[in-house]
Amino acid sequence: MSKIIHLNAFSQCAAALQSFGQFRNPRDRTSQQYTSTRFWVDLARTLEAGCFDSIFFADVHGAYDVYKGSAEAGIRHAVQFPGNDPTMLFPAMAQATRHLGFISTYSTTYYPPFHTAKLFSSLDHFTGGRVGWNIVTSYLDSACRNGLGEMLPHDQRYERAEEYMEVVYKLWEASWEEDAVVRDSARDMHTNPARVHPIHHKGKYFEVDGPHMCEPSPQRTPLLLQAGQSSRGIAFGARHGETLFVVYPTIEVTRARVARIRAAIREQGRDPGHVKLVLALAVIVAETDEEARLKEQRLRSYASPEGAFALFGGWTGVDLAQFRDEDVLDRFPSEGIKSAARWFSAVHPERSPLTLAEAREEMKLASLIPLVVGEPARVADELERWVDETGIDGINLVPIYQPGSFTEFIELVVPELQRRGRMRTGYDGTTLRENLFGTGHRRLLPDHPAYRIAGVNPDPERRVRVALA
Repeated sequence: MSKIIHLNAFSQCAAALQSFGQFRNPRDRTSQQYTSTRFWVDLARTLEAGCFDSIFFADVHGAYDVYKGSAEAGIRHAVQFPGNDPTMLFPAMAQATRHLGFISTYSTTYYPPFHTAKLFSSLDHFTGGRVGWNIVTSYLDSACRNGLGEMLPHDQRYERAEEYMEVVYKLWEASWEEDAVVRDSARDMHTNPARVHPIHHKGKYFEVDGPHMCEPSPQRTPLLLQAGQSSRGIAFGARHGETLFVVYPTIEVTRARVARIRAAIREQGRDPGHVKLVLALAVIVAETDEEARLKEQRLRSYASPEGAFALFGGWTGVDLAQFRDEDVLDRFPSEGIKSAARWFSAVHPERSPLTLAEAREEMKLASLIPLVVGEPARVADELERWVDETGIDGINLVPIYQPGSFTEFIELVVPELQRRGRMRTGYDGTTLRENLFGTGHRRLLPDHPAYRIAGVNPDPERRVRVALA
């Protein structure tokens, strides 16, 4: 039986995502309506009708100010700026849907772990167990200049994040026993204090006493996602992630990297099948191939390549303004997103790295994300090829413009994938973790480190008391 392809919608509560200049596209509604709750609620309904697992919001907390040494290009071209906090949308979107999951990026650099634990427990309650956390260590120096933490070297950020995860795991999984809330009128007791425990965490980076502020939510720990693709990022994701978002330029590169990631998961003592790998792709689809190519040309006519260069500068710390059009771009050292710094030499591995002029054209639509263009059967063929030849589990669909990129995909491609038996036609479970791992998997699987670190047994019938060192 062929593997079911999981689908996630990638977005951001901002004027633009990764295809800059589309605010000039009359079919794009994001730049004018990203501040409207109704816009996002309508999109959530659309995605659930299309049987998507989830919508994942990127988020940043500073302006992209590396390109040409200022934030001017980033602001001019709406490079994920202006933008709002996406987590504020989740309860409203959840009210309008029953199954769709909601994922947000949240930084271990910018927020203390006690705050993060409380936020995601609250959201898990308010969404009925449909929330996920994309764990990032962050890369924007401008955010740190806004008072949001210290920009540590790349690998040290991950070292700090390891302890951060230990803290939130203790709060989510070990602080409250399953039956702590008793609501016993006879004893005048809402919550049994003997079943709520401090965590007394003291480490190199954090001291957190606890207890956790929130009673256990439907998932206890939100679905955990990660997107790091450096060696350190892969090790972190292999240890903590339940879903890993990946971005690679070709099938050949993806196949090799997926094998490496699966091996890293196995080295952590986890079943590689317990971690879903979801690849970023952008799609332009129309009734015929010719219409799809014409649509691509029209979308390219709106593009602002300078916006993509500003985004790349923020990701990597590399200012592309220093190069001429004929200059060849290769690998760059970076304390930011290391995989982005290697992109120019990976996008066409059979030939030399891109020149600046070639990169400008490649990055017009969806930035560094591979682009699939064609009629529905051709697009479905290509998605199947990426999944079957690389070992990924799903697609993180990156829109060129919103909501059109999603509605067109749902109208044209989803029925084709469903006809082929490659996509769900409905939902069985009720939580985000069940969307990915099946009915009954509301809580963390036993080979996840949180299960071991916290010494937790989530079976409410056994009510095992947790003893923390």
